[in-house]
Amino acid sequence: MMDFHTVILMVIGALALADIVRMVAGPTIFDRLLCFNVLSIKVVMAMTLYALMTNQSYMLDIAICYTLLSFVSTVLIAQFIRTRGML
Repeated sequence: MMDFHTVILMVIGALALADIVRMVAGPTIFDRLLCFNVLSIKVVMAMTLYALMTNQSYMLDIAICYTLLSFVSTVLIAQFIRTRGML
């Protein structure tokens, strides 16, 4: 029988797949950037939940690093869009 955490991980995975579809089908670059942010947040949520399920504290460190990389990449992509290709 599946426990609560496993069900939540499956729901996060299903919603992440919906975000990937939205990212591919997004009509504008801003929709794609927003979907990238939401997908990154869901990945961090899944990593954190997995760390709590398996009692592996190093996964929280990896989630923090992934969050920082996601933030920096979002800022750089937004700046790239704003300056029309020149960083």
